[in-house]
Amino acid sequence: MKKPVFSGSGVALVTPMDSEGRVNELVLRRLIESQIEHGTDAVILCGTTGEAPTLDDREHLLAITCAAQTIRGRVPLIAGTGSNDTRHAIALSLEAKQCGADALLMVTPYYNKTSQSGLLRHYYTVADAVGMPIIVYNVPSRTGMNIQPETYKALSRHPMIAGAKEAGGNIAAAAKTKALCGDELPLYAGNDDSIVPMLSIGAVGVVSVLANVAPRRTHEICALWQAGKTEEACALQLALLPLIEALFSDVNPVPVKEALRMMGYDVGDCRLPLGELSPENREKLHRAMQEAHLLPVAV
Repeated sequence: MKKPVFSGSGVALVTPMDSEGRVNELVLRRLIESQIEHGTDAVILCGTTGEAPTLDDREHLLAITCAAQTIRGRVPLIAGTGSNDTRHAIALSLEAKQCGADALLMVTPYYNKTSQSGLLRHYYTVADAVGMPIIVYNVPSRTGMNIQPETYKALSRHPMIAGAKEAGGNIAAAAKTKALCGDELPLYAGNDDSIVPMLSIGAVGVVSVLANVAPRRTHEICALWQAGKTEEACALQLALLPLIEALFSDVNPVPVKEALRMMGYDVGDCRLPLGELSPENREKLHRAMQEAHLLPVAV
């Protein structure tokens, strides 16, 4: 049985930018402190929500170092170091390890993609070279690459493959993966609209966009479920669905950065090619934030 890197709610944190488009360390520290204060169980940096595709290696390592210095071991720090080049994934992972990451989040190769056997070679090669826990990240809508349950079974045999963030949106496939892997591959929900469904088939937590703006409630969904209060967990999941829908009304992280700005966090804009939220979706998001009691309602 493998010990999960974390259980509960891990925030897929945005990367705040200053007015010049540079990584804003001061705001990053503020966001992390707020997350820990409000019960987040792990911090995940430089993933999809952290705009990893537009961060160069220096910026990746700057953000990871800043986070490690801020967290000081209070919660696990998981660094996104995936690449479609195995050599680059190894090099960036080793640097992240030196910067203080506790584990890695590693997306499947994108654009060039690979076969299922190529996936095994990719992950095994990185895991052998890096020697630290790796959470595999499956997000076919972004990469055009899907990990099959049987491939997960093979991956689970490696001692450093410590979990999987499953964002494929297929609960049946995730259930098959759980049946095949058991406790040798801890699963994490990768979509906020299916935290409870994933927990119901044995997931140990979530890597969450929602937690950027509602960390306490995202944590509570998992904590309630783990405490056996399944009805309460389900009710909270359902109550948050309008907010979750609004947070994905445009390409992530465009809406969640807008939501954080509404809350007073100077996280800056997304880097191109990601654009601005439309007025219609901004109004939808603002209304959902008010209904979730995250913003005051005008009287």
